[in-house]
Amino acid sequence: MAEPVSPTPERVTSLLDLPGMADGLARTEDELRKVVESDEPFLTEVARHLIDAGGKRVRPALCITASQVLEADPGPADYDVVRGGVAVELVHQGSLYHDDVMDGAETRRTVQSVNARWGNLEAILAGDYLLARASEIAADLGTEVAGLLASTIAELCEGQVRELRHAFDVDRTEDAYLASIAGKTASLLATAGRIGALVAGHPRDVVEAVTDFGHHYGMAFQVVDDLLDVVATDEQLGKPAGNDLVEGTYTLPVIRALAGPSGDELRGLLGGPIDDATRDRVRDVVRDDAAIAATRTTATDSLGQAVGALDALGDSPAVATLRTTCDLLLERLDSAG
Repeated sequence: MAEPVSPTPERVTSLLDLPGMADGLARTEDELRKVVESDEPFLTEVARHLIDAGGKRVRPALCITASQVLEADPGPADYDVVRGGVAVELVHQGSLYHDDVMDGAETRRTVQSVNARWGNLEAILAGDYLLARASEIAADLGTEVAGLLASTIAELCEGQVRELRHAFDVDRTEDAYLASIAGKTASLLATAGRIGALVAGHPRDVVEAVTDFGHHYGMAFQVVDDLLDVVATDEQLGKPAGNDLVEGTYTLPVIRALAGPSGDELRGLLGGPIDDATRDRVRDVVRDDAAIAATRTTATDSLGQAVGALDALGDSPAVATLRTTCDLLLERLDSAG
């Protein structure tokens, strides 16, 4: 078991405040742009489109943080750790290109989506290109990282297929939902933490701890996101609320409401394409159902498991920020209550 690290007096409040993180993410941005350069200028332009649109870079930040969980005084991230975070981010970006094609999305991160600007074929090819570049980096980092990234890409595909198979399915089960989000969301966050720990050369117990953290945090993150789609306003979300319902993706609060006293009414409203008025009625029904409180409990339980995974790692600045990250997610849920 890893020896706990003595805490430092300074306490950070998020991943972005970890000492050296700003430098690490700046290097991540530079590396992202560099590694997607192609001899074909058009491919470079398309591949950089969402990178240039920005993003929180949660996955590279988690990779960097995981690499520093045993450090009492974390400094700049190692180059290979930055590259590991870049590989994970490229997989995330590639999956977004493909998702937007499947969803027919017009925008992404406040800019025109790749498929809307250039076409579906271009978006698919560019997404494949990003996945290929990620695989190249992973291969440079060793066979274990390469195998891990390949299996994660497979999990992402499996999770997305599980979701597609249940589109507009009022009989979707909780188990089917949880299996889907484990693949499409939690797997990549778990991999981000695992790659950071592996590249840093941490002991196996530490590698497993940060992997478990990433998985449980990812599960909580998706449950919270899905719950907010039901209970939050457009302004709070920064996008249209209830979009999951419109797309036929019935998430945990809806699944639980379908199984409760409101089930008959909801079954009469759902099961196929809906208009805005029906969407709003469904949201009202679900918001008044005990499913909301039950889903909140599921999210907080997952966050508790994420924090519990860190218990063996002491109280270094990096571990403290991972705990705070869970608190911030809980605050996001509570702010839309």
